[in-house]
Amino acid sequence: MPESKKRKKEYVAPKAAGVTRKKGPSPVWLAPLMLALFGIGVLWLVVFYITQGDMPLVSGLDNWNLLVGFAFIIGGFALSTQWR
Repeated sequence: MPESKKRKKEYVAPKAAGVTRKKGPSPVWLAPLMLALFGIGVLWLVVFYITQGDMPLVSGLDNWNLLVGFAFIIGGFALSTQWR
């Protein structure tokens, strides 16, 4: 029995769902602010532990100072996700 001709299939690339725009470089202020938040957070925690909470500004917060310090550090990490 004769065989039919095989069709040649051409590869067709899938169309993009939307026009993707290439993101530009990071804003100039992002890296300094990110590093400043990291530094402030670490400095806040170090001062809290060295003074053991006896400083005028940090004494009223007691152990909430840990949350404040880590909030600054987490803010720095949040900004680091936007850095290109």
